[in-house]
This record gives sequence, C-alpha cells and structure tokens, in this order.
Amino acid sequence: MFHALIMAGGSGTRLWPLSRKDKPKQSLSLIEERTLFQVTAYRLQPLIPLERVHVVTNAQMAQIFQEQVPAIPASNYVIEPSAKDSGPAAALGLAHIHAQDPDATVAVLSSDHHIGKVDLFLQTLQAAQDVAGHGYIVTLGIEATFPATGFGYIERGEALGQMWGLDVYRAVRFTEKPNLEMAQAYVADGQHSWNSGMFVLTCKTGLGEFARQQPEFAQSLTQLEPQIGKPGYAAALNAAWEIAPRKSIDYAIMEKAEKVAVIPVDIGWSDIGSWASLMDVMATDEAGNVIIGEHLGIDTSGSLIRSNGRLIATVGVKDLVIVDTADAVFICPIDRVQEVKAIVEQLKAQNRHDVL
Repeated sequence: MFHALIMAGGSGTRLWPLSRKDKPKQSLSLIEERTLFQVTAYRLQPLIPLERVHVVTNAQMAQIFQEQVPAIPASNYVIEPSAKDSGPAAALGLAHIHAQDPDATVAVLSSDHHIGKVDLFLQTLQAAQDVAGHGYIVTLGIEATFPATGFGYIERGEALGQMWGLDVYRAVRFTEKPNLEMAQAYVADGQHSWNSGMFVLTCKTGLGEFARQQPEFAQSLTQLEPQIGKPGYAAALNAAWEIAPRKSIDYAIMEKAEKVAVIPVDIGWSDIGSWASLMDVMATDEAGNVIIGEHLGIDTSGSLIRSNGRLIATVGVKDLVIVDTADAVFICPIDRVQEVKAIVEQLKAQNRHDVL
C-alpha cells in the first residue's frame, strides 16, 4: 500500500512573530483559510487516504493536528521524545509504518510546503511509487529557476526512462546550500534540481539504508518495532532515541544511498521558508503588495502587510514586511527577512519566552 509520512516538527522561527514555539508555521493559516498542515494532508486525496497518512511530531503539536485533521487516526501519530532533525524522525516513522505494512511504499513529505500544481504533484508521486518499487529512493527535484543559495541541489545522471509521462534519472550527487558561484553554475548547466526534501521509498529500502549507514540506531529500531502499542514501547523508544544521530535525512542516508533516482518537476513548489517566500506565492494588489487585514496605504508598494485586527497605515513604504500580532510587531526590508533569526536568538538570550 502507498502511505504518507508527514514530517511536522520544527518551530518555523523564520516566520516570527506569527510563528511561535507552540504554534509553528505548519499549524497556521498563511495562504488560505486552511492551515499548512491541513493543506498537506488533504491534497494527498484520493491517492493516499487519510487512514494511511502518518505524522511525526511532538506531543503538543499532535493534539493541534488531531483537531485540524480528525480523520487521521490517532495511532498514526509518531511522537518524538525530542527534536533530533529529520533523519531519526523519518527512520522512526518508517519503523512504525513497517510494523503495520512491511511491504509499504512511503512518501516522506514536509508539513509546510506550498504546491501550486497539485495534479502534477500527485502524478509525480504515482511515478515515484513505481520507481521506488525497483529499490530506488526517489527524490522530487524542483526546477531551479534562479541561483538560490539556501536550497540543496541534486545532480542528475543517466536517464532511467519515463514513468507516468515523467522523465526519471539516476541521482548522482547532493550538494547542500552552495555558494552563489556554484549555484549559478548549477542553474546554467541544466543538470541540477533543487532538493525539495520530498522522498518516496519502500520501508524495506529506507530501513535497509539506515541499517547500512546508521547501524546502531537501526538495530535499536528493530528492537523497538515489536514493542509498538505495548507496555515496553516507551522504554524501547527512549533507548533508541538516546543513540539516534542528530542528522538530517540527507546526511543520515541520502548522500551515500546505493540507488537514488530523481524526477525533475515544476509543481509550483515553495518551502515557505521566509516572509519573502510567502509573498512569492500570494496574490498581490496593483502596487505589488500582499495585504492581510485592514490597511490604508499611500505610495506603498512591494510590501507584505499583515494586521491583527487593527488598522495599519503606511506612507512612502516600499519593499517592507510589516507583521502585527497581539504582543509583537515585526518590520523589516524584504531583502533582510532571513535576519529574523537573529531577533529570535536575542529574545532567547533575554529569556523572553512570552514572545517566543
């Protein structure tokens, strides 16, 4: 059967002050009335029904997500004892799915991505499912439209043929966040795609790569599986988590995996990684502004302005982000929105947990 594993950890600090530690971006309504998590779960229908959607997250967020998408079974939530990056999270989720369905194929997806072309996305998942059946870990490669230095890149090698009308290639190299010169070369050569962080693989292939590359942790998961749903589960999970490597899935298994394929596609993808990337996927007014809430502007252009129930008035403003919440206001030039991380770090240093 085809399952989905939604990775729903993370705090989304790059969208502060709207995104907080107890309300990260995937739990928020940013682009439409539905939250990013709801959009992620529901757009899989009918290819992967909600009863085969699994979620890796923490206990607090699991309660929020269960309220947002009640049709996902409570037993499909896999709770991390602590955040240890996407590698251990994916492995734990795969172990849970493997215990239910040893022959499962799994789409490992992020909970906070925007995908504009849903039909093509589902077609790509179907193609990837078939390729994964031949022992490949399949990555969804996003067409690189500009030399982004904040994304990872996948270099494609020999063509493996077509599946569901889409070209499939062997992936030969992953490069994590190159410098500008390298990113420009990757876009120019036409052989590189952005790494979307979305993968399709069988449980057997994925857990086999963890066994080969992270053997001690994989052995602990083998011991964990028979305890799922039983009194010994908590102790087995804590034992596994104690030795879990703090690595992303790319570093844990993908970069040295034996058989990796890539399907390059343009699915209207954004990782919603900043206020600027959110602005890129939202409708603008005639002055190029994204306005959410009440705003009165004079000579205001190219800005994202989000109010919290009160009027925001601007004069002579250009290319700014203005986000108003109940307890904080964030104002920043669009080309410096990544520096919101520095604000969050200073608030942590000041023990301002009331606004984190």
